[in-house]
Amino acid sequence: MVLSGSFEAVLDACVLLPPTLCDLFLKLAEAPRLYRPRWSEDILAEVRRNQVAKFGFTEDLAHYWQQEVTRSFPEAIVSDYGSYVDMCTNDVPDRHVLAAAIRCEADSIITFNLKHFAKSALDPWGMEVSGPSPFLTAMYEMQPAVVIAKIDDMCSHRKKERPELLAVLHKTVPAFSARIASDLGILGI
Repeated sequence: MVLSGSFEAVLDACVLLPPTLCDLFLKLAEAPRLYRPRWSEDILAEVRRNQVAKFGFTEDLAHYWQQEVTRSFPEAIVSDYGSYVDMCTNDVPDRHVLAAAIRCEADSIITFNLKHFAKSALDPWGMEVSGPSPFLTAMYEMQPAVVIAKIDDMCSHRKKERPELLAVLHKTVPAFSARIASDLGILGI
């Protein structure tokens, strides 16, 4: 996986759902941009439903989140991908994700649900899939100072120290957070 600021990745709902992980993905897409995030209205709707059902967000908070993400990244929205859904052969509930990736000619899909995107379903489209930890680690290896600066920005906004933030990230992206902690000499993550 060769990453650059023009690298486009469709973020599956499961990657956008954990708040701290979502914040990191969005920070890395802000200037200086390490990649270009893409998603569909269906993906955002799935996030919104799960924010309320599984994370205890109020409807108003989930609606506000969706509005802010759409306002901040208007170029991320993929539309007119419906005609691709029936051509996709990956797991049925995630065909809309692959269809969106095909439509926008993304370089990769980032998801925790790797088994829902079999290689045989991706190969005809020249599509790759990655877990969030390997993807984030690749960005870190490409631009370590930028990734650390964005983590520090998150720490500042959340009023947390690096070890605290990395401990939260460790719950969803353990290999990535362990790598950062190790490189920064932070113990106990």
